[in-house]
Amino acid sequence: MFSEDHAVFVIDDDKRVRDGLREYLESWRMKVATFATGREYLDAPKPDTPSCLVLDVRLPDFDGFELHAEMADKPHPPIIFITGHGDIPMTVRAMKLGAVDFLQKPFRERDLLAAIGTALERDELARQDRAALRELQRRLDCLSARERDVLPLVVSGLMNKQGAAKLGISEITFQIHRGNMMRKMHADSLADLVRIAAKLSIPITHSRHGN
Repeated sequence: MFSEDHAVFVIDDDKRVRDGLREYLESWRMKVATFATGREYLDAPKPDTPSCLVLDVRLPDFDGFELHAEMADKPHPPIIFITGHGDIPMTVRAMKLGAVDFLQKPFRERDLLAAIGTALERDELARQDRAALRELQRRLDCLSARERDVLPLVVSGLMNKQGAAKLGISEITFQIHRGNMMRKMHADSLADLVRIAAKLSIPITHSRHGN
């Protein structure tokens, strides 16, 4: 279920909770780092590995939701909220923020373990998605200026003649740029290219053939 290539961060101002969770999770050969405050966590160096955050809602500096807001504009580990003072609206708020789970103290250890497993899997997939997107962006950056002009025209469904007219170049020249662009983007078909463009948020203008 778990490997050593991960990190579990625990933020709780109660030392007994921190120490108890560390001992339990390390018994499952998990790598654990604990923090008493949100600021300690934010200031600490983080390993570049799949991770998750077990976060107490009530902290002395941030509450758990404020800490989530502090991290919201950049990639961050999936969060498992824990609290001794939860209610239904708080649970709903946590889940709307994308929390993996919201556990009421005292919670069952196996419930926490299951939530951590889900969180680590989610983070691994998110990291793979981000790596794939970086690779697509790298390919896009390798295109010439004219090839970058051609790409949105192709994914918008324009024929070679129409795209050439849009750019004021010959149809043969457009075809050459199109072929080079497809090769550099590693797109084997128009469908591949459309999927790539969507992932890169390249705008697609639906045009009528023959216009």
